[in-house]
Amino acid sequence: MKIRHDLTPAGLRPKLARFWQLSAQKIAALEQAPLPGGGAPVFTVRGRYTARGWTEWTQGFQFGSALLQFDATGAEQFLELGRRETIARMAPHLTHFGVHDHGFNNVSTYGNLWRLMNAGRIAENAGERNFYELALKVSGAVQARRWTRLPEGGYIHSFNGPHSLFADTIRSLRSLALAHRLGHALCEENDRRVSLLERLIQHTQTTVQRNVYFGAGRDAYDVRGRVAHESIFNLTDGCYRCPNSQQGYSPFTTWTRGLAWILLGCAEQLEFISTLGDVELKAFGGRRAVRELFLRPALATADYFIAQTASDGIPYWDTGAPGLAQLGAYLDRPAEPHNDFEPVDSSAAAIAAQGLLRLGSIVSRLASKKANTRHESRGVGHGTRDSERETRDMGRFYWDAGLTVLNTLLDEPYLSTSPKHQGLLLHSVYHRPNGWDYVPRGRKIPCGESSMWGDYHAREAALLVQRCAEDAPYYTFFGDQP
Repeated sequence: MKIRHDLTPAGLRPKLARFWQLSAQKIAALEQAPLPGGGAPVFTVRGRYTARGWTEWTQGFQFGSALLQFDATGAEQFLELGRRETIARMAPHLTHFGVHDHGFNNVSTYGNLWRLMNAGRIAENAGERNFYELALKVSGAVQARRWTRLPEGGYIHSFNGPHSLFADTIRSLRSLALAHRLGHALCEENDRRVSLLERLIQHTQTTVQRNVYFGAGRDAYDVRGRVAHESIFNLTDGCYRCPNSQQGYSPFTTWTRGLAWILLGCAEQLEFISTLGDVELKAFGGRRAVRELFLRPALATADYFIAQTASDGIPYWDTGAPGLAQLGAYLDRPAEPHNDFEPVDSSAAAIAAQGLLRLGSIVSRLASKKANTRHESRGVGHGTRDSERETRDMGRFYWDAGLTVLNTLLDEPYLSTSPKHQGLLLHSVYHRPNGWDYVPRGRKIPCGESSMWGDYHAREAALLVQRCAEDAPYYTFFGDQP
């Protein structure tokens, strides 16, 4: 990727205004033409959203998008849409024990509503607040209950079964984080209380150990920052067996959306743990150890993404996809969504953009906090060390990388401007190995279509940058920050 250092949130305001205008049109279009049978929209075919009866993991993105639209623009009709549909249709997701998607469905809906009320964007109502908080407590505990025990720790297993750990699930840890923030715990047999923070940290430890590579010679394909979509375990003795991939090309290549989930999931949890007290973190090795748990994979995956992504910040769907060899020096030029060999994945770009932005922000804040601590202990006149300056520069590096990706997504050919297309972000890919993605007539690969998660995460990234452009409170899943 060729990172642009001239971009600023304020400079993107015209593009953001256009983005939200188009976003409103897409939300309204989908609301006016609901899917037959009431299924959740997943991805588009010929520009029309379609369902894919699997786990309905995208329904929260549909209604959460309306809530983000209200947050960004203040248009009340989108608040009413998101609130009405959350109340009417999201309850089954709260007690769904069969999925690893609670952070996707429930934090995007109940979580956004709770966050907006905390910020004063929704009028305070005790009954409504209690409803949102109860929903978030239930969701966090139910998600934490989907647990595979290992000799040391464990993990929230995927819908494939108790042997399966997905990279994606690290972003569902938001549900555990919010339930913990609300003082909730999981109660097991004999009233044994299980800390949701403990489950959050243990799941991360297993994911980082098994799904993320650090160039330590683990196998012949151990490259720092590479990610395996799935890890497989022997349930008889709890031993790790091998990497696997459901939606990527192979276990030994990197499905870029899986990498993006790790990058964003770790970055936002870094922000969350920064708000916890030292006492809460002491049982897990203390603040420094917990911070390193999330920071190390965030930095590794960020660096890999930047190195393995086309010059404009848009990745191809898998870094080892065989057709990439036909594209020549594809990393040295902008991504080509209409090539004949391998599709790009704009949804991976949207997720990674937010991850890079949040990583840049937290790294810069950590450097500033370290410098302030030194100043207070030694006096302002002593200045800062080179390492502190390098850390601040590193934070700016990742922040600029995130802006570079978002800047590309906010324009054609990725931003969907046609009123005939229900999607917002074009050139997203769902499940290439299964052949689920639509290939237009005359084309050889999927292109020109949208996904509900791609559209939602583009909105999240846009909201984050818009807040910064307006010098408004910093947007996080757990509440606005100074």
